This record gives sequence, structure tokens and C-alpha cells, in this order.
Amino acid sequence: MSALRTAALVSLSAAAAMALGACAPRPGAASGSNGHAADVPAATSTGPAVSCIPITAIQESRVRDDWTIDFRVSGTKWYRNTLPYRCSSLGFERAFSYSTSLSQLCNVDIITVIRNGGGPQGQLGSCGLGMFQPVTLAKDAKK
Repeated sequence: MSALRTAALVSLSAAAAMALGACAPRPGAASGSNGHAADVPAATSTGPAVSCIPITAIQESRVRDDWTIDFRVSGTKWYRNTLPYRCSSLGFERAFSYSTSLSQLCNVDIITVIRNGGGPQGQLGSCGLGMFQPVTLAKDAKK
């Protein structure tokens, strides 16, 4: 590799590292290397977990970190979905999509993290859902 080409690659790598280093995590974004955010509201179980919730009943979803999504259904009822495996970038991007041929979102379904904001648009990875636990949130934190 030529010296000029090597210098260009080093410069691009350094510029990318500096740009990424300037990005501060959003409040509530997953922190540390484990993907858990410090401000995930505590949740108290209000019944047995279910494997599916009706898609038409979902009014809101709040991504809490790389492991946790809260779904509001039918007014004030919340279901917490704790993913069985970490879903990298979910807590930072706070955006996902899903596709299902059923009228329900289930624990066997896959979500896809999507880029939320600047930069190239696109998918960042896919992750499986866990069971849907009906909960009361101790503190209904903002997104």
C-alpha cells in the first residue's frame, strides 16, 4: 500500500473516531458495556406473562435500553418485554420495526433496530422478543 493511501486511511479512521467520540449518549440511553440504562423505571408485575399482545391494541412503545421495551396497550395498561439477549444499539437508537403475518406481536417475533436520526438510514440488526409481562410502572419516565 502506498504511503499516501495509508495516510489517508489513518486520517479517515481518526476523523471517524473523533466524530464518534463527540457523540454523547442521550439521557436514558443504554450506558456501560452491558446495555442497561440507569433510568429504566421499576415495574411491578400485575399478572402472569403472556406470549402475545394484539397489534391493534398497541398505542405506544418505549425503548428503555438494549434489553427492555415497554408497550402501552388499551389506555393505561403496560406490558414490559425483557429481551432474552441484548439488542445492541436499541437503547441508543430507540427505534425498531417488526413484520408479522399475525394480528399479534409475540415472543417468537423478531424486531429490527433502525437508525433514528442523522446518518445513513437503514437497519442495524435484529433481535428476538421475550414474554410480555403486564406491569405497573413505578415512575412513568419520558422516552
